[in-house]
Amino acid sequence: MDITSSQTAAGLLIKVNEHRIDAAVAIEFKEAVRGAADGLEGTVILDLGNVTFLDSSGLGAVVAVMKLLGPQRPLHLAALTPPVAKVFRLTRMDSIFTIHLHPPCGIKATG
Repeated sequence: MDITSSQTAAGLLIKVNEHRIDAAVAIEFKEAVRGAADGLEGTVILDLGNVTFLDSSGLGAVVAVMKLLGPQRPLHLAALTPPVAKVFRLTRMDSIFTIHLHPPCGIKATG
Protein backbone atom coordinates (compact mmCIF):
# COMPACT_ATOMS: atom_id res chain seq x y z
CA MET A 1 0.00 0.00 0.00
CA ASP A 2 1.51 3.26 -1.12
CA ILE A 3 0.90 6.03 1.42
CA THR A 4 2.85 9.11 2.45
CA SER A 5 2.59 11.04 5.69
CA SER A 6 3.18 14.70 6.43
CA GLN A 7 2.84 16.78 9.56
CA THR A 8 0.54 19.81 9.23
CA ALA A 9 -0.75 22.38 11.69
CA ALA A 10 -4.05 20.46 11.61
CA GLY A 11 -2.47 17.09 12.43
CA LEU A 12 -0.88 14.12 10.72
CA LEU A 13 -1.85 13.99 7.04
CA ILE A 14 -1.77 10.52 5.51
CA LYS A 15 -2.17 10.53 1.74
CA VAL A 16 -3.30 7.32 0.05
CA ASN A 17 -1.46 7.07 -3.26
CA GLU A 18 -3.60 4.23 -4.61
CA HIS A 19 -6.74 4.28 -6.76
CA ARG A 20 -8.56 1.49 -4.92
CA ILE A 21 -9.23 0.45 -1.35
CA ASP A 22 -10.99 -2.87 -1.64
CA ALA A 23 -10.93 -6.40 -0.22
CA ALA A 24 -7.59 -7.12 -1.91
CA VAL A 25 -5.76 -4.36 0.01
CA ALA A 26 -7.93 -3.69 3.09
CA ILE A 27 -5.61 -5.40 5.58
CA GLU A 28 -2.52 -3.84 4.02
CA PHE A 29 -4.24 -0.42 4.14
CA LYS A 30 -5.02 -0.77 7.86
CA GLU A 31 -1.45 -1.84 8.65
CA ALA A 32 0.08 0.99 6.60
CA VAL A 33 -2.06 3.67 8.27
CA ARG A 34 -1.46 2.21 11.72
CA GLY A 35 2.29 2.23 11.08
CA ALA A 36 2.23 5.84 9.88
CA ALA A 37 0.24 7.01 12.92
CA ASP A 38 1.97 4.82 15.51
CA GLY A 39 3.26 6.78 18.47
CA LEU A 40 1.85 10.10 17.30
CA GLU A 41 -0.74 12.20 19.10
CA GLY A 42 -3.60 14.31 17.76
CA THR A 43 -5.81 14.31 14.72
CA VAL A 44 -5.11 12.07 11.73
CA ILE A 45 -6.34 13.34 8.36
CA LEU A 46 -6.71 10.68 5.68
CA ASP A 47 -6.37 12.24 2.20
CA LEU A 48 -8.38 10.05 -0.20
CA GLY A 49 -7.99 12.36 -3.21
CA ASN A 50 -6.42 9.63 -5.37
CA VAL A 51 -8.91 6.92 -4.41
CA THR A 52 -11.58 6.40 -7.07
CA PHE A 53 -12.97 3.08 -5.81
CA LEU A 54 -13.93 2.04 -2.28
CA ASP A 55 -15.93 -1.13 -1.66
CA SER A 56 -17.49 -2.40 1.57
CA SER A 57 -14.19 -3.95 2.66
CA GLY A 58 -12.44 -0.63 2.06
CA LEU A 59 -15.10 1.20 4.01
CA GLY A 60 -14.71 -1.35 6.80
CA ALA A 61 -10.96 -0.76 6.77
CA VAL A 62 -11.44 3.01 7.17
CA VAL A 63 -13.83 2.39 10.09
CA ALA A 64 -11.32 -0.07 11.61
CA VAL A 65 -8.60 2.60 11.42
CA MET A 66 -10.91 5.06 13.19
CA LYS A 67 -11.51 2.53 15.98
CA LEU A 68 -7.81 1.67 16.15
CA LEU A 69 -6.88 5.32 16.64
CA GLY A 70 -9.47 5.74 19.39
CA PRO A 71 -11.23 8.85 20.62
CA GLN A 72 -7.99 10.62 21.61
CA ARG A 73 -6.81 10.63 17.98
CA PRO A 74 -9.79 11.54 15.77
CA LEU A 75 -9.73 10.44 12.13
CA HIS A 76 -10.79 13.06 9.59
CA LEU A 77 -11.20 12.41 5.86
CA ALA A 78 -10.20 14.83 3.11
CA ALA A 79 -10.52 15.30 -0.66
CA LEU A 80 -13.01 12.49 -1.32
CA THR A 81 -13.54 11.82 -5.02
CA PRO A 82 -17.20 11.72 -6.13
CA PRO A 83 -17.44 7.89 -6.20
CA VAL A 84 -15.91 7.58 -2.73
CA ALA A 85 -18.05 10.42 -1.33
CA LYS A 86 -21.10 8.60 -2.69
CA VAL A 87 -20.20 5.46 -0.70
CA PHE A 88 -19.92 7.51 2.49
CA ARG A 89 -23.25 9.26 1.75
CA LEU A 90 -25.15 6.07 0.88
CA THR A 91 -23.94 4.30 4.03
CA ARG A 92 -24.49 7.46 6.09
CA MET A 93 -20.91 7.26 7.27
CA ASP A 94 -20.59 10.90 6.26
CA SER A 95 -22.36 11.64 9.55
CA ILE A 96 -19.73 9.67 11.50
CA PHE A 97 -16.58 11.20 10.01
CA THR A 98 -15.46 14.80 9.72
CA ILE A 99 -14.97 15.28 5.99
CA HIS A 100 -12.92 18.13 4.51
CA LEU A 101 -13.20 19.13 0.86
CA HIS A 102 -9.42 19.58 0.59
CA PRO A 103 -6.40 18.37 2.54
CA PRO A 104 -4.94 20.93 4.96
CA CYS A 105 -2.33 23.41 3.81
CA GLY A 106 1.03 24.04 5.41
CA ILE A 107 2.37 20.55 4.80
CA LYS A 108 5.78 19.68 6.19
CA ALA A 109 7.00 16.32 4.89
CA THR A 110 7.91 13.63 7.40
CA GLY A 111 8.12 10.50 5.30
